Amino acid sequence: MNRYTGISKGKTSEGINYIVNPLFPEIPETEDDLYIITTGGDRYDSLAQQFYSDYRLWWIIASANNSIKSSMFVKPGIQLRIPADKNRAIQLYNQLNNNR
Repeated sequence: MNRYTGISKGKTSEGINYIVNPLFPEIPETEDDLYIITTGGDRYDSLAQQFYSDYRLWWIIASANNSIKSSMFVKPGIQLRIPADKNRAIQLYNQLNNNR
């Protein structure tokens, strides 16, 4: 899934192309969500690969843990929520960003 599909693009008066920054949804908790304790070397992209089989979905885990503006590296020893329903997260993202 390319999360920039549907994101508005524009051009400044100087002719510079840009992409509008995406908005990230609040992902509601469900009883099926997983909780993990991080270890040294964990990264959002590697966790997304492990749990969703797609490293590009790193933003789901980061967003669910209010870490979207942080580094891709996760501090060891903290609890992270891994949303169980990646498709719902993608749907929420698309609702916020498509055609804005």
